[in-house]
Amino acid sequence: MVLAPLEVCVNSRVPPSGYYYPNRIARIYLQAMEEVMGRNGLNALLNLIGLRQYIEEYPPSNLERAFDFADFSNLNQGVFDIYGPRGGRGLSLRGGRATFDRGLKGFGALAGVGDLAFKVLPVSTKVKIGLPAMARVFSQFSDQISYVESYKDHYLYYIDRCPVCWGRQSEHSYCFVATGLLQSGLKWVSGGHDFHVQEIECIAAGGKSCIFKIDKQPVH
Repeated sequence: MVLAPLEVCVNSRVPPSGYYYPNRIARIYLQAMEEVMGRNGLNALLNLIGLRQYIEEYPPSNLERAFDFADFSNLNQGVFDIYGPRGGRGLSLRGGRATFDRGLKGFGALAGVGDLAFKVLPVSTKVKIGLPAMARVFSQFSDQISYVESYKDHYLYYIDRCPVCWGRQSEHSYCFVATGLLQSGLKWVSGGHDFHVQEIECIAAGGKSCIFKIDKQPVH
């Protein structure tokens, strides 16, 4: 594990954005990061990025839009500051997967995806319905803007206002939390199939949107 000096994490903070996630999504994400980092690891991260108020108590489980995108971005960057590029990438992917698994599937447009009538649909139809439903959850409950475009052999999942890389600059795609969340979401809506998900454009790297390419055929 590569530990970064305190000043690196402090200097990499971005200021408040004025855009927000609901408290419940932030709570689910922090619980997921505790799962993959351990409580001590998460507490160290919260200390380093100045979010000590969440060490004792996570945000409440309500839909009030009160968790600033900048804080989400600072959490994401803090993982990379502490664990380095490889470790940060792995933890972010795992954290994204755990975030979906821990609670996002219970939100709004996804609530009916687990119903029996949905489960008997072909895999391709499940993904065709489920992927835009995932995008609608974020557009409906947060200030994130998400939507899906369908092409012959793949989907493109867009995030036009991305909290993961908010205020960041990077030479490479950066939003591994979102990649992991999409991987887990697709596995759930498809009934257990894995799909290849790749971020092909990132706002932090100069893109107009964060864009994720998702193959229509599952890996297996």
